[in-house]
Amino acid sequence: MDEQNMDILERIRASYYQLTGAERRVADYVLARHAQVQFMSITQLAEECGTAEATVSRFCRSLHLKGFNAFKIELARHSAPETAHGQEPVSTDTLAGRVRESGRMTIDAIRQTMELMDLNQIGRAVEMIEQAPAVLCIGSGGSMIMACECAHLFSTVTGKFSAISDAHIQISAVATMDPKGVIFLFSYSGATTGGLQILELARQRGIHTILVTRFQKSPAAKLSDVVLRCGSNESPFQFGSVPAKVAQLVVVDAVFQEYCLRNRESCEESVQAIASALSVMHI
Repeated sequence: MDEQNMDILERIRASYYQLTGAERRVADYVLARHAQVQFMSITQLAEECGTAEATVSRFCRSLHLKGFNAFKIELARHSAPETAHGQEPVSTDTLAGRVRESGRMTIDAIRQTMELMDLNQIGRAVEMIEQAPAVLCIGSGGSMIMACECAHLFSTVTGKFSAISDAHIQISAVATMDPKGVIFLFSYSGATTGGLQILELARQRGIHTILVTRFQKSPAAKLSDVVLRCGSNESPFQFGSVPAKVAQLVVVDAVFQEYCLRNRESCEESVQAIASALSVMHI
């Protein structure tokens, strides 16, 4: 069989003895735990294998794949070929059962988020927001939706929040941003090229950054001042699932509630002003 058409695990086995020693450690780990690897970041996998991220990247390319994300997609195809769009199969074929399963997955995402939540990081994020003259919320794809939601929520109590969706304008905004400002970046994977470019530029300019991500050990987390983790495992076939969005909202709301508590008077004034201004828009 043509190697390109092989199952991913068979491709690993077929090329095993052409790999370097470090790459073989990656291969051994993947072959033993392939169902778990599809939910890991490149940093996590490298650490588990005792190798560098560059080694994992070379391992993926040796399988004629463009990179780690393409590799995870192949693993997801192998691990759950019977599922559609990466959704876990439900235990019943009734509508009631599917609704219960959907709710269970969302509840699990909230539970995981609460277990991962670091109160010290929440406190640091609030302090950065308090001291910043402006907070720019950024993301890409589905994460941009969460960035907009964050900016909207905080806009009810302060005028310092804004969101930018266009990647070029994001870079331009960071390049001219007041160094005392804060960037609030949303990236579930913590490994998007756009997000990393933003964080690199922010670091060069001395701008503080807050990251909302699933993975503590990810390229983006290494570049961020504060890392706020959300729960929910997404397969490579999911692109912003509802449970993952809910998990991120839980994180955002925790920061929001703490900010409001610490700045009660100014927040109440803003709420009253906004409510008064919006009253003319309702019957």
